[in-house]
Amino acid sequence: MEPRRGLNILLIEDDARSAELVRAGLAPEGHAVTIAPDGRIGLLRAGGEEWDVVIVDRMLPGLDGLGLLRMLRGAGIATPVLFLTALGGVDDRVAGLRAGGDDYLVKPFAIAELSARIAALIRRGSTKPAATTIRIADLEIDRLTHRVTRAGRSITLKPREYALLDYLARHAGEVVTRTMLLEDVWGFHFDPQTSVVESHISRLRAKLRTGPEPELIHTIRGAGYRLADET
Repeated sequence: MEPRRGLNILLIEDDARSAELVRAGLAPEGHAVTIAPDGRIGLLRAGGEEWDVVIVDRMLPGLDGLGLLRMLRGAGIATPVLFLTALGGVDDRVAGLRAGGDDYLVKPFAIAELSARIAALIRRGSTKPAATTIRIADLEIDRLTHRVTRAGRSITLKPREYALLDYLARHAGEVVTRTMLLEDVWGFHFDPQTSVVESHISRLRAKLRTGPEPELIHTIRGAGYRLADET
């Protein structure tokens, strides 16, 4: 895995307290967060400087988040953009994504989830070709044939279990949240208020680990899950 570096992030947010909380929360990871306090200033800075990620509130003075993003995309600026907003309805999410947003996180949120989504955006923007085979310790996933083995033992997975494992493997070493799994594995842009993620994780763990092998799927308390060899 490539070493992670601190990112140069523009946060367009008019709530000074929220903005400072985000800046302080991401600082320990080495990320430098610059705050723009309204839509017009944000547009100027987002369009005039180089950023790894832009985080945008939907409801901004001067120029709202949707209008800001449409202008950026219309100018050919492809910087990854994550909406961070209190507008959490399905229609709101769809509007944000259709305006050119790459991800959408609803307030209130955990810094761990914001950090995980930023990491996923950076990873998604990588130009490296996707690996057809992923190996993590003695686990091997053939993404062309969907064949999964551990220490040479073939593991039979149902389609959703495979999709879940594939997603975790593509983000190996990173924390992925329950919301990310619901959105990217199940296609839910709302919380179904069920334990569907937890039950699938449990079944996947049982299939991957039938003996003394070390656990590969780790629960990160208050954040989500991480697939990694931590022996």
